[in-house]
Parts: sequence; structure tokens; C-alpha cells
Amino acid sequence: MDGTDAHGTGSAGFVRALGERAVVLDGGLSNELEAAGHGLADALWSARLLRDEPAALTGAHRAYAEAGAEVATTASYQASFEGFARHGIDAARTRELLALSVTAARAAGSRWVAASVGPYGAMLADGSEYRGRYGVGRAALERFHGPRVDALLAAGPDVLALETVPDAEEARALLAVVRGCGVPVWLSYSVADGRTRAGQPLDAAFGLAAEAEEVVAVGVNCCEPLEVADAVRRAVAASGKPGVAYPNSGERWDAHARGWRSDPSFVPELAAQWYAAGARLVGGCCRVGPDGIRGVADVLRAGA
Repeated sequence: MDGTDAHGTGSAGFVRALGERAVVLDGGLSNELEAAGHGLADALWSARLLRDEPAALTGAHRAYAEAGAEVATTASYQASFEGFARHGIDAARTRELLALSVTAARAAGSRWVAASVGPYGAMLADGSEYRGRYGVGRAALERFHGPRVDALLAAGPDVLALETVPDAEEARALLAVVRGCGVPVWLSYSVADGRTRAGQPLDAAFGLAAEAEEVVAVGVNCCEPLEVADAVRRAVAASGKPGVAYPNSGERWDAHARGWRSDPSFVPELAAQWYAAGARLVGGCCRVGPDGIRGVADVLRAGA
């Protein structure tokens, strides 16, 4: 892992902070972009702006930094060689765009940059990221994730975020890809009803990271807020590592209608419960904006 300066930046500073206190993550990048008037209704989602308007990404990252987020999570969640190729973007340009996701986040002034590695299903843009069970073997998943992880690492992020993972089999592939990568990693599943989205037991899924030296935190994201505390307790117990907690607003994504349904249940005060359960990376995901992150930061600063 690389070094740190006197202000605690860099990978080593991130790991040290994680061992001492809660670190505030950002919120949903897409909702902040949409609030600023950027349309994201295509298969590339927020990754489209890496190609078309990277300054907009920096602006969204900056809004979260000003709200108290210490980590800027890159716009690479839906960025992949296969996905960009469908839009006529070649491999060399894809590597540039993946690197740009780190540069755009770094320019916002957050203390740390987390390079987002979203699931295989995000590339498919058909809602399968919320189901897993793609019918694709582990070797194929490793071939998919490996080049994008390499491109992101070359851009120098402080941490890799393996996030919104719906399936323990995909987690196995991701953990194989990041083995020996040289930067800290967090692993975060998307869960529902006390299991992975693919239906696997959480204790076994979280336990996959127990022996992974690169993984410094394990938990959940993009799930219903009221599921978080129990899931984090199980993640900490199964992995022996600090917890991760950044749920969505509690609304549900309708992949067919491409819209959000139901009422939000995210309230910043829940961050105290997540901290008590062992979460040391705490923030929000889809539909949680700067106001929500400001509230989380206030709760954590007050002692959680």
C-alpha cells in the first residue's frame, strides 16, 4: 500500500483512519447529476459523462465534499471495456476514460478517492445487478473485471470499492482479481431480506473476505436502510474486518419502468446504529444526496 502525507491522505492514511474512527462516504452520484440537469437515461448511466462532460462529475463530487464526505467514489461503476465498445469507444479510449474517473474525483478535493468497481450486471443495464446469477462462470467474470481494475489502479486511487455485488460467486471472482493489487479494497454486497440478492446466506458471503489481505472493510450498499445494522453486524463477525454501510434511500428501482418506487426510509440518524454495529465506512447510495450525507457526517461527528 502506498504512503501518506501529514494530513492523512493516500492509501495508508485511509487505512489508519479506518482503524480509528468512522470515515464518511459520499452519496448517490447519479441523483446529484440528474439534479444538475444531466440526463442519464442510457446504458452508460453516469459513465456517459466521462465521455461527454467530465467537469460535471467533478462538480457532483465537490457537492458531497462540501457536505462532509471524505471519500469521492468514482463514476466508473458502469464503465467497462464491453459497455463502452457498444458505444463505439475502443480499448485505448476506454482506459483513458477509466483513468479520467479517478482524475475527476480527485479534482473535487475529497481526502480520498475510491475507484468504483460495479458488478457485471451493471454493464448489462437490464436490472440483473439486483439479481446476480448471470449464467456466467467465474473465469468469465474475472476476464471482465480484470482489465477495468487494472486501468483504474493505473490511475492511482486510494482504495478500490467492489460495490453493489449481488452474488457471492461474483465476489469470489473480484477477490481473485484484486489479489496483490497494492491498494486497500472494500467489498460491499447489495442485499435483500437478509441474504445476497442472489439468495445466498450473508455469513458465508461476508466470510469470503476474511483471508483476503487487500480487503480492509466489508459490508453492504444500495440496500434498504433498515437492513443495514443487522447485515453489518454479520459482516464484521464473519470477516473480522470493519463494516461498510451505505444504503440507498429505501425506494425501490423498477428496472422495467426505469423509475424509483415506494417511499424513502433513509434518515441520517440511522448512522448511529450502523456505527454501533461496527460500520467504519458510512454514507449513502442511490437517491441519497448531499443533505443526507451532511446529516450522516453530523451524526458521526457527534459521537455516533
